[in-house]
Amino acid sequence: MAVDFIKTDDLTAYLLGQSRTSSLEEVDAAHWSWFHFKVCLIAGVGFFTDAYDIFAINIAATMINYVYNQGQEPRAPLGPLLKASAPVGTLVGQLLFGRLADVAGRKRMYGVELIIIIIGTFGQALSAKGAIQTLNLYAILIVWRFIMGLGIGGDYPLSAVISSEFAPSHIRGRMMTAVFANQGWGQLSASIVGVLVLLGFKNSATGRATVTALQLQQDVDRAWRIILGLGCVPAAIALYFRLTIPETPRFTMDIERNVEQARKDIEGFLQTGKYKYDPDSMVIRVNAPRASFRDFVQYFRHWRNGMLLFGCAYSWFAIDVAFYGIGLNTDKFFCSIGFAQSVNTFDDFINLCVANMFFSGVGLVLGYWATFCVIDNVKWGGRKRIQMMGFAMLSVLFLIMGTLTKLSPGSKAMLALFCLAGFFLNFGPNTTTFIIPGELFPTRYRSTCHGLSAASGKLGAIISQFGIVGPLSTAHALFVFVAFTLTGLGATCLVEETNRKTLEHMSGEPQESFINGVSASLTFAYLIY
Repeated sequence: MAVDFIKTDDLTAYLLGQSRTSSLEEVDAAHWSWFHFKVCLIAGVGFFTDAYDIFAINIAATMINYVYNQGQEPRAPLGPLLKASAPVGTLVGQLLFGRLADVAGRKRMYGVELIIIIIGTFGQALSAKGAIQTLNLYAILIVWRFIMGLGIGGDYPLSAVISSEFAPSHIRGRMMTAVFANQGWGQLSASIVGVLVLLGFKNSATGRATVTALQLQQDVDRAWRIILGLGCVPAAIALYFRLTIPETPRFTMDIERNVEQARKDIEGFLQTGKYKYDPDSMVIRVNAPRASFRDFVQYFRHWRNGMLLFGCAYSWFAIDVAFYGIGLNTDKFFCSIGFAQSVNTFDDFINLCVANMFFSGVGLVLGYWATFCVIDNVKWGGRKRIQMMGFAMLSVLFLIMGTLTKLSPGSKAMLALFCLAGFFLNFGPNTTTFIIPGELFPTRYRSTCHGLSAASGKLGAIISQFGIVGPLSTAHALFVFVAFTLTGLGATCLVEETNRKTLEHMSGEPQESFINGVSASLTFAYLIY
């Protein structure tokens, strides 16, 4: 007689429940180790690559316009789509990989998204040029950037959930911030690489006896391809390490329902920094809550859980309207304040890169690491407090910047204000909206909910690109940002503080009865039978 499973007595379920609890307590109470550093490094390289690839288009777009459209923006909708195609792909990738990571596993998906990024980035650099003054290249780049965005989108829920599920509770905020902070370094690196590449071509051009307009166009054409193409280098370096990272113990316990394997994994990576999977070992599956559409509805129909998801999603939506509205259009904003007036020589391109360096280095990077310093502090830190403070400061800054732009166009003080806004974007909601969804929800929905929240953010980025920054003047766009930062401040009130709390506590599910029985593998059942 075939036997698929057997149920053991309550004592076995109780003992496995105790094993699960004690193992998770080991993870939550662990000290900082080489393994935790490795997780941050492997996940962080992905965000470095993501930011480089997304924001390098600010520099490359002006150069592409110079070569293929006489320095002018291409006709709608190609111009906005060139910058919005990556966020559109990112939105799809966040939804897709967010769900796949909860179904197939974090480990199985980790690395796949980097392969997609490498293909999309390499494809942009090798896009066919077409004839000068035609616009066919824009359509090709839009397709490649959409593909690249799919991989970038997958990186958000995967890196967030992997770093949160491996992290001890007392340093989880700093680990996740350290991962996400690589976004700032990626943006800064795109600007530095842009300056170096442009200086190289400028020196080459000035060393010639004569330089024709066609030669100058060819040099600029090569330069933007090198700048974009270099984005696949860090992804290629990190790919092997992504593919070898272990499965998170919480996924193994709560979704694969294999408590014993998770316990062995925890002992391995906490003691030696390594893990070992034995495919021939006996597997005992526990009975625990399982993901399904019905269970999803049942969980989120409760006011507390539904409001947490809405608060995370709308907060991310609101901040990405401003973050990508500025981040994808620094060329437009800096030209409007007189920092790079025209775009027709190497000097103008270099000035634009320098402006981006100030914005990234003085504003964004410092903001990330200010968050890192205080996010796990009991007295001064906390995710919710930082997020509310950031939204409030941005509302004030955008109001001042919009007024100043309207009354005194070209004011150099605007560069300092842009840097200050960049600081509070990251010492504020741009960082915390990434962290909170990776902590609040049960393991079986953690990646899905992070993907939903992140996709809401990219929807904000797309709306900002097509509906705000594109058709509106700089001053009016900044005033619209104020409305979104204020509503984001309100949505933050729906979010719970997660500082130093365990992931299981924040799921809102009783842990004492989480395991309510045991089912054995066919082999084990047969032996007992």
